[in-house]
Amino acid sequence: MTTRSVVIDRYRAHIGEGTVRLAEALGLPVEERSEGAHLYDEEGHRYLQFGGYGVFILGHRYPAVIAALHRQLDRHPISGKTFLSAEMAEAAAELASVAPGNLDRVYFGSGGAEVVETALKLARANGRRRVIAMRGGFHGKSLGALSVTDRIALQMPFRPLLPGVETVPFGDEAALAEALSAGDPAAVIIEPVQGEGGVNLPPPGYLSAVARLCHDHGALLIADEIQSGLGRLGTWWGWDEAATGPDILLVGKALGGGCIPVSAAVCTAEVFRPLDRNPRLHSATFSGYPLGMAAATATLRALKEENHIERAGVLGGQLLSIVADAVADVPSDIIREVRGRGLLFGIEFTAPAHVKTFMMELIKQRVIATTTIGKDTVIRFSPPAILSEDDVEWFRTAITAAAGCLLSGHNSGSKV
Repeated sequence: MTTRSVVIDRYRAHIGEGTVRLAEALGLPVEERSEGAHLYDEEGHRYLQFGGYGVFILGHRYPAVIAALHRQLDRHPISGKTFLSAEMAEAAAELASVAPGNLDRVYFGSGGAEVVETALKLARANGRRRVIAMRGGFHGKSLGALSVTDRIALQMPFRPLLPGVETVPFGDEAALAEALSAGDPAAVIIEPVQGEGGVNLPPPGYLSAVARLCHDHGALLIADEIQSGLGRLGTWWGWDEAATGPDILLVGKALGGGCIPVSAAVCTAEVFRPLDRNPRLHSATFSGYPLGMAAATATLRALKEENHIERAGVLGGQLLSIVADAVADVPSDIIREVRGRGLLFGIEFTAPAHVKTFMMELIKQRVIATTTIGKDTVIRFSPPAILSEDDVEWFRTAITAAAGCLLSGHNSGSKV
């Protein structure tokens, strides 16, 4: 086992000082192994996984996914891309069977930004050179994905980015209608719930209005469900509440079952037509690699055949109530709001210093959460749907202790 000091030294020498500074400030350990809802550090301490950016809807190392990976690894892990792939065809059929609307063409990637790029290229290939994105939206850090990500600090070192991108306020139907009316037919890219933007929920009926406006103005609708999809919100998709589905659905994070990276762009046949005519227009060496396809198929079947999605909705309501109760006595000049849906929920504070205090106490209580890239005053929780009652009580104790830490600092008059 490699000691933490050796890992820190290697990070400092080869990975980056910024990561080291954060690790040292928060006292972050080295992760050693994982199982279910738990992560273990190099000293054997057990942590409750409430982070992971939406990857672990089935927890770590879900048995059915691990078994599928072992079978595939022993037989055929990576394709040479010359012949057909039964594994890719099977995974595509499984994904199309649960996608909203009439989405039946699938392009597989590895990371989320990769399929965002796929969607942007398909939009251009379908004549939509203008892209309307949402304020507070996050779609990745590759050049095209970054162009539609509303975070100036991330964009500035890499400008100029893609031309023809504009943003409108998330949740503002009138602003979107005005933007769509103001120019050539566009592509609209939107998350049903903005995860990295600070766990921002849309107003009731907004997603249906977006779909209707896109239809009325001939816009191509791209739903980024990389973080919100596959049961995270207590339904298959955040887009399930809309009357009609998108033209392109982006999937990732949880698609590999918490074991391996897999992503996908699921499209209508009409939107996919440019790649039907010439599949070499957009391809990648590891697109649809058999090992990833085995994980995706096993994950989708577990979600279809077991009660994880229903449990995500029930469990999410329970956990959100626990958070609300725990912070009820914390003054409004420290905590602004608790919000979320399903197993994606968060706390918005009034200052980053409060976030640091809260996070440090959660780590002390051995609960993992994450901050958000788009808003440095929000702590986000994205736990798995496989939590036990003991896990729920562990979380209750930890969140109560973290709230108490804030109250203690407030009552003593110290700055936290």
